Amino acid sequence: MSRFGVRGRRVLAGGVPAVLLAVLVGCGPRDAERARAEAERAEAAALAERAKAEQAEAAARDEAERTSAGPAQITGGRDEWPQGDIAPIGKKGEHAPGPALPGLPSPAPLAEPAMPAGPDALGKRIAASSAPFASVVASGGGAFGGVRGAANKPAPRDGYNAQNAEAYGRYQENEFRSPLVAALSTFSADVNTASYANVRRMLNEGTLPPASAVFLAEFVNYFPYSYAPPPAGADPVAFHVEMGPCPWNAKHHLLRVGVQAHQIPAEKLPPRNLVFLVDTSGSMQQENRLPLVQKSLELLVEKLTEKDRVSVVTYAGDSRVALPPTSGADKKAILDVVTGLQANGGTNGEGGIKKAYQFARDTFLDGGVNRVILCTDGDFNVGVVDNGELVKLIEEQRKSKVFLTVLGYGMGNYKDDRLKELANHGNGHHAYIDTLDEAKKVFVEQGGALVCVAKDVKFQIDFNPAKVNAYRLVGYENRLLKDEDFKNDAKDAGDVGSGHQVTVLYEIVPPGVKVDLPEVDASKYQKKDVPANASDEWLTVKMRYKHPDEDVSKELTAAHKGAVAKELSDDFRFAAAVASFGMLLRDSKFKGAMTYAGVLEEAQGALGADPNNHRKQFLELVRRAKELSNVQKPGEPK
Repeated sequence: MSRFGVRGRRVLAGGVPAVLLAVLVGCGPRDAERARAEAERAEAAALAERAKAEQAEAAARDEAERTSAGPAQITGGRDEWPQGDIAPIGKKGEHAPGPALPGLPSPAPLAEPAMPAGPDALGKRIAASSAPFASVVASGGGAFGGVRGAANKPAPRDGYNAQNAEAYGRYQENEFRSPLVAALSTFSADVNTASYANVRRMLNEGTLPPASAVFLAEFVNYFPYSYAPPPAGADPVAFHVEMGPCPWNAKHHLLRVGVQAHQIPAEKLPPRNLVFLVDTSGSMQQENRLPLVQKSLELLVEKLTEKDRVSVVTYAGDSRVALPPTSGADKKAILDVVTGLQANGGTNGEGGIKKAYQFARDTFLDGGVNRVILCTDGDFNVGVVDNGELVKLIEEQRKSKVFLTVLGYGMGNYKDDRLKELANHGNGHHAYIDTLDEAKKVFVEQGGALVCVAKDVKFQIDFNPAKVNAYRLVGYENRLLKDEDFKNDAKDAGDVGSGHQVTVLYEIVPPGVKVDLPEVDASKYQKKDVPANASDEWLTVKMRYKHPDEDVSKELTAAHKGAVAKELSDDFRFAAAVASFGMLLRDSKFKGAMTYAGVLEEAQGALGADPNNHRKQFLELVRRAKELSNVQKPGEPK
């Protein structure tokens, strides 16, 4: 029993402040801190019980209403749900418990053995765990894209990992459009990759993902492609266009627009002012959460130089500065703080965000990189917890010209919808870290991407109705823009970092091929004649971007003309296979004749250069999905 004994615990339960308790029982400052932590845990446990009781009450009421009103009708595929704005993981047609009520924590995790703390604790904590990132070997490949060797085991489904409260944004796949009705297709660039890594985690656990967790653009953009870099001294981004046969529908064509950002050499990277914003709430205790955050940040710290500086802000029930601005050369000081972090308490994400941005503004580097790196499961339950209000907060903070990286961790209570929105509205990008290998991809393979080279990147494709009967944008459903937003420099859009790539796919229906479209009368005032010098053009691609420190955009334009290629290049073919895989996982009505076996055939024949084995690991993931699709429904455990 602790020094506080039975009497101390009773006082805690009665709500006496921890500092007063320390005085009452004659404890010193360190014991006062322990008392405060114990008080927070007791309060969190009580609130959790209250939340569980209220959720049980609400579930009972819902069940009574469903019983009297008859069964709910679910239509439109797996991504359609009877109520609410999110589709949590669960069996088809079932609902996971909703998010915790404002001000209340999520249910408390199962008790775990105490882990060592302090600067040398991280390695001991990982060694004591059977977590999926516990060991990494220098050779070989992970079975399904995870950490190699013993690290292929999925994280244990206990504590918060065992909850059934993950949340994903609800959206509808893009439909075919006629150029006679909608000649322009406008959307924002997207360099997020979280969806692919998160779905990989589910498949490795033996579970097919819910459709709403599968974002096709994030699948395709997870992989690097062989795009030519921008010419030296020219624009920091360049795009390339090609068209060939569509693998899932032989009557259609497939268009690819590939964007390559300038890669800044490591020795020429500008100084970086980085604020690590780390969620240290109780839900981050498990080994695939805070300990993996610590190992992830260690990879980034090892890449810092003396011209960089790092601060650490943490948040649980409240927020605090754990490390003031420190030179990137003082790696020991930074790592001592990072590896010494411990998790407990509620989750005041709002408070942490405000403090981190304030700190980034106070230490702003003119001419440098100023970025907040948020590491969390997204399960905020203290302060502002509404997604819309959090987006407003982020939109206000981005005016400071501080960029944002959002890294998602954990499972069971992972809030993908919230984190995606924060990244999309905060001049940032969103990745999901399920293994140490994924952290290496983000911080080592793509480390330079923390430096933005082009912001507010937008696309607008103008289709020629004489050559295109209909078109469909594959993915990017959550990044669509109004046509008038394209030239509106006040409209926010995606940002592209050093070395980043953006890949866009369109399914094209050529003239004479029937497609089921709603009938719309053409305007009698619309100009119908295509200029003679454009008669051979299929479409025109327009891209606008801003330099990171500027507020006026520049436009790049190129028309695509000529014959359709008889075969896809290897790079193009692999991207199409990845898109096909995503459509199969979503059970998309647009998947056509494609099967998992077909995806394997397409991808195996187009592996090309694969220095980090991402494409080979993709093959194993497809095989895994193929096996699971034969034995279970989406969302069901194996």
